[in-house]
Order: sequence, then C-alpha cells, then structure tokens
Amino acid sequence: MPAQIIDGKALSQQIRQQIAEDVTQLKSRSGQIPGLAVVLVGDNEASKVYVRNKGRACEQAGLHSEQIDLPETTSEADLLSVVKQLNENEQIHGILVQLPLPAHLNEAVILQAIHPDKDVDGFHPVNQGRLMTGLAGPRPCTPYGMMKMLESINYDINGKNAVIVGRSNIVGKPAALLLLEKNATVTICHSRTHNLAEQ
Repeated sequence: MPAQIIDGKALSQQIRQQIAEDVTQLKSRSGQIPGLAVVLVGDNEASKVYVRNKGRACEQAGLHSEQIDLPETTSEADLLSVVKQLNENEQIHGILVQLPLPAHLNEAVILQAIHPDKDVDGFHPVNQGRLMTGLAGPRPCTPYGMMKMLESINYDINGKNAVIVGRSNIVGKPAALLLLEKNATVTICHSRTHNLAEQ
C-alpha cells in the first residue's frame, strides 16, 4: 500500500471549527460555557508554548479558559490545594496540569487529585481503567489525535498489525489500547525489545 500524507493542520482546523459550532449550540440551549483550567508549574519553555497555544485554541472555540501559573518552588500541598479548588469550581469542566512537573512534585499524586470527570488528559487511574475496559471517558490527547488522523482518511484498522514503539502511560499504552479497540493486532515494543527492526 502506498504511503498517504495526512494533513494534520487541515484536520485540526476542521475539528476546531466543529467544536466552536458545538459550543455555540450549547450556549444557546443552556447558557453554559465549557471551561478549561490549565495549571503550569515552573518555567519550562516548551510547556509555556504548549499552554499558550491551548489558551488560544479555547478562545477561538468560544470556551472559557483559565491559566494558573505557579512558581517552580510550589509545594505539593499548595498544588493539591489549587487542584481541589478547580475540582469544586462549577465554571471549570476540564483541568489540565501541564507535565512535566518539577522534580520535587509527585506527578501520580497530583494527577490522581484531579476529579476523573474533569481530567481532560485522561491520565487519572479511573480514566485509564475506563480506556482499558472499553468504557467512554477522556482519552490521552496524542493517541486520540493519532486515531482521529487515521479516521480522517477512512483507514480501516480492522485486522491490521500495528507496532507501538514506547510503553508510556501518556502515549504508548493508550495508543495500543485504542488500536486494540478498533480490532488491530498490536505489538508493543520498548527499550528492552530485541531486534526492533524485525518488528
């Protein structure tokens, strides 16, 4: 089968336009405006760019967006307090704690503090369990984006062999599960895999 180029930028615009239309309809029906809060701890330049782009995307789609910037030295207790406030805030429907966090903060503890229904990254153990068992719920964005790209070209995953390189909880494992959901035969390779090229 010949290679096919997928125009991710065009697909992104199409999805954003659809979200903007959905938000407009939701506002007119219920008066509700979906809200996203992004928590950024420290001065990681790549994270700053990512978060800034998220804010712009929210604005373009008509979403309510809040960015909470915290210093590198923020304690775990203080960060947990911020997450708790966002969990209780009725104007916030989604929470994203930008990773990576500074080394002194326990990512697992912070991610588990986010209410599963507000966990837009799909990293909470409840949402990972939902993915594992095929239940609806938020999905990690990179693997979900990958699936949307394949869907955009009507690529039939059913019965195909798929190789995932990497076993992270953020990309590798959820990508494997999403492909498995579509009936692919999935092989997960990682740093200990022998003869990766053969796979």
